[in-house]
Amino acid sequence: MMSVLIVIPARYASTRYPAKPLVSLTGATGVSKTLIRRSWDAAMAVTGVARVVVATDDDRIRTEAEGFGAEVVMTSADCQNGTERCADAYARLGQPFDIVVNLQGDAPLTPAWFVEDLVNGLRADPGAELATPVLRCEGAMLASLRDDRYHGRVGGTTAVFGAGHRALYFSKEVIPYTPTSYLAHEPTPVFHHVGVYAYRPQTLTDYPGWPIGPLETLEGLEQLRFLENNRSVLCVEVEARGRQFWELNNPADVPRIEEMMVAMGVE
Repeated sequence: MMSVLIVIPARYASTRYPAKPLVSLTGATGVSKTLIRRSWDAAMAVTGVARVVVATDDDRIRTEAEGFGAEVVMTSADCQNGTERCADAYARLGQPFDIVVNLQGDAPLTPAWFVEDLVNGLRADPGAELATPVLRCEGAMLASLRDDRYHGRVGGTTAVFGAGHRALYFSKEVIPYTPTSYLAHEPTPVFHHVGVYAYRPQTLTDYPGWPIGPLETLEGLEQLRFLENNRSVLCVEVEARGRQFWELNNPADVPRIEEMMVAMGVE
């Protein structure tokens, strides 16, 4: 069995939403927990994991995380994104793992099976250097993505992939284009990219040394650096199983996620 490390990268100085990891989210029972706490809970629900750490460069996040019992790795303030922070944390741990998972600290609704399916997909495909989940949008989710773009909000990311589920592109625009209207629960040809990654350790270690390309610069998406450096990215299709999923990208996402937690009975 391959050993798995989960790293939760979290930074305080987010451009779009400063102090985001410390924002409180209230669940179905009226209990409020910080975003980083809910992300930690999501990571701890994943089976078959050897170790889970929070990676940050901020003492406020460190204090909050250690307060609820998380292991924290302090990383460089120069990390440009979550993948670079994961690479930094992995180097500082000094312990080898077969797979390193980046469970970003803005996705508290990530079901455990998303990560488990992702790890299993990478294990089964030796040609893939990293893997990431994609979720087929139903009409309601596609409408939410389109609404964000219409109102100028940077919302969820979409993905397109080709043969062997190899990634072709990721975008903050809604791709592929489709002129069709869909019912709320009707499947669509659009896939929502779930911001979780499972890396081969060598690929993760190499990543910070690659130049930032024009596509990553334009889209602000760290995973495009892999594609711009001709790396093989496996898109693993996951199933919602009745769960709603959304990432916290903007302050407007807080009530949206809280409504989802209430609807799903998440504490």
